[in-house]
Amino acid sequence: MANLFDRDNYPTQEPDLLVVGDRWTWRRPDLAATYDPADYALTYEYHEDSGGGGSHKFAITATETTDDYIIEIPSATTAAYTNGDYHWYAFITRTSDSERIAVDDGYAKIEIDFTDTNADHRSHAKKVLDAIEATIEGRASQDQMSYSIAGRSLARMSIDDLMTFRNRYRAEYNEELKRWRVKNKQDTGNTIKVRF
Repeated sequence: MANLFDRDNYPTQEPDLLVVGDRWTWRRPDLAATYDPADYALTYEYHEDSGGGGSHKFAITATETTDDYIIEIPSATTAAYTNGDYHWYAFITRTSDSERIAVDDGYAKIEIDFTDTNADHRSHAKKVLDAIEATIEGRASQDQMSYSIAGRSLARMSIDDLMTFRNRYRAEYNEELKRWRVKNKQDTGNTIKVRF
């Protein structure tokens, strides 16, 4: 594995997944090839992408080197950010007259700090699956029973509906686990082993 603190090993594009409390790093040599860092600056705007309009946002300024734009955000800074889904824009600003253009955009998921032992690290699918199973088993908390799917709270669903949604969310959660196992080069459980 490459040393991720070494600038040469930084990803050359914006990460899709970032973690609150971790050091965030990447670089954009492709932009530096077009926009000489001696004459331009690279900045980012991240805005929370939620249905009601996100209230969380932050800006990032790249460091210019001779032939690259380097992004390095220390852990102490990212610890203050809020997890969620974010839409980002990259801007190049000409230093001679402060004229700015948007050169790229994308989306990133910012995950909660994994070292925060009080945080709920389960995915949405896992939370809903747990709430459905607790409701079926008659041990759901008030919070779990108030979960809503398709406009109906779990407490008001028939057992057949609960079983249907349990299967759907179980499948979604199993897909998450498979993706994690593939990423970590582990057996996904899809391989059928035959003994001769």
